[in-house]
Amino acid sequence: MDYLKKIYEEQTKPIVKLVDEQYILNSKYKIGTIILINDNAILNLTNNSSQKIYIDHDNLNGAYNHDIVLVQVIFNPKGRTKAKVIQILERSNHSILCFVKNSNLYTVKENAFIDCEVVNNRDGDIVLFEKGKIIKVFGNIADASIDEKISLYLYNEFYRLDPMESLEFNKLDNSNRVDLTHLDFCTIDPVSAKDYDDAIYYDQKEQELYVAIADVSAYVQEGSELDLEAYKRSFTVYLPNKMLPMLPFELSTDLCSLVPNEVRPAYVFKMKLDIKNQTVIQSSVFEALIESKNRYTYEYIDEVIEENNPNHPQVKLYEITKKFREKRLKKGYDFRSDEIRLILDDEEKLIGFTTETSSASHSLVEECMLLTNQESAKKLNLTGIFRVHDEPSSSKIKKLLDDVSALGIKAQLKDDIHATIISIQQKAANVGLGQEVDDLIIQAQQQASYSSLKREHFGLGFKDYSHFTSPIRRYADLVLHRILKTNKIPQNIEEVCEYVSTKEREIATLVWDYEDRKYARYLSNHIHKTFEATLVDTDNSIVKLDNEVKGARVYIDNYAGEKLFSKLHIKIVSSDIISKKIIGTIQR
Repeated sequence: MDYLKKIYEEQTKPIVKLVDEQYILNSKYKIGTIILINDNAILNLTNNSSQKIYIDHDNLNGAYNHDIVLVQVIFNPKGRTKAKVIQILERSNHSILCFVKNSNLYTVKENAFIDCEVVNNRDGDIVLFEKGKIIKVFGNIADASIDEKISLYLYNEFYRLDPMESLEFNKLDNSNRVDLTHLDFCTIDPVSAKDYDDAIYYDQKEQELYVAIADVSAYVQEGSELDLEAYKRSFTVYLPNKMLPMLPFELSTDLCSLVPNEVRPAYVFKMKLDIKNQTVIQSSVFEALIESKNRYTYEYIDEVIEENNPNHPQVKLYEITKKFREKRLKKGYDFRSDEIRLILDDEEKLIGFTTETSSASHSLVEECMLLTNQESAKKLNLTGIFRVHDEPSSSKIKKLLDDVSALGIKAQLKDDIHATIISIQQKAANVGLGQEVDDLIIQAQQQASYSSLKREHFGLGFKDYSHFTSPIRRYADLVLHRILKTNKIPQNIEEVCEYVSTKEREIATLVWDYEDRKYARYLSNHIHKTFEATLVDTDNSIVKLDNEVKGARVYIDNYAGEKLFSKLHIKIVSSDIISKKIIGTIQR
């Protein structure tokens, strides 16, 4: 489209001149494409200039991401160049999730005004806007079931609502598999588990640990339509009330799931243990058939360990894994972290929560899986798919020391980062701030990711580490299984590692978005009610509620220098479901 001609023919003031049959744009104006990045709007100029022009959201004048616009430039010799949108020349083909308020349209993500006539929609309607008009109504914000659609759409995961059952998978030939159905494998999972991707068996006489993993790669043909869909999803999404699987339910909860008393194909690691030195003497991995004899819950195994029943095989295995854990923590870390699980009713409204604390049974399973993941990485050369974690930067360690010092914990930099962190943990535990300081230590960490090149995992203290144990819900594990079976590295392995790492972060953000909206919805019905809370962020004046709706983040409007981790009483002032922003006042 000839935008200059269009502006010239419609202009009411001199923006474009016609000189010698050429349209010339006034230097005070620019044409470009709107690019939204976090809280910034940037004009991507059509002449490929490297100049960056920023636009405040208040100056977008109804324009949105990927719209082509005419802007008036506001030059600022002391700061960055800014602009305001004068005219939207062409709407993007992208659909935008919006909501209706006072008969106007605003984007859900940025609360930016969209210039659109609203006729047949009521306040609170969640709609799709495209090419200048509303094309679809998702529902109304008053209905709690809309929260899932909002989060999925905002993070480009809406396709997960489409059925996968039509995608075909391989039929199995089990003739060459090792028959291990005579061994007493068992699964240990939460009560609410829907899929069982790992089972364990320990041979006390031979001191051999078997870890059997659902053999997803036997069903999912590389390059097939199902494989491409699994790669696209990369992970199963776990929401408080449901899971959105990476694989069709027929595979994830049935054929691949190591349910009790059913023969299942598995990819099995057999590890000969040196109990005295807490090492794996040798290991092998092979395709097998297993039959889980018991489906245990964490709670049941905790009771068995607590009773110290010498006849129960898991008690003996726990004692062994406990020693492996003690050795591991000489290089790795033990962070105290309780996982909050929201409880929703049939209308998908928040009604409560449970707190899952790591226990002896969790530790037993974790150590078995960590050994397996280590051994799988050792069978690769320098290239493959690895789970890596870099050590914290010096600046983050310095900030950590400053933060704990403000809490009255006098910690100092030691010979290495591991010694420094262990020292901080010990001092924090002595003053009753163990879990709070662990949260600060976790914030100081780099984010773990997937890499095609072998590197250390700092948090675990491992030289060799990958993800082998959850191919039902993680695509990276499926890739690793294929590599170990064929000894072939995919040509696009770097691309795969980068994609699944990005996907992992995006899905985590999606789940947080969903849960934060549930919190905001709950508290919108409890305005003026007072809750107990802990101050968790002094820079942004944020507390987390401690009771009734534990974990809800609330912004404080009267913060006055209270100390980090102070226990406070917070009265809820407002709670906006769409933006998820909850505001409270400290009751002094």
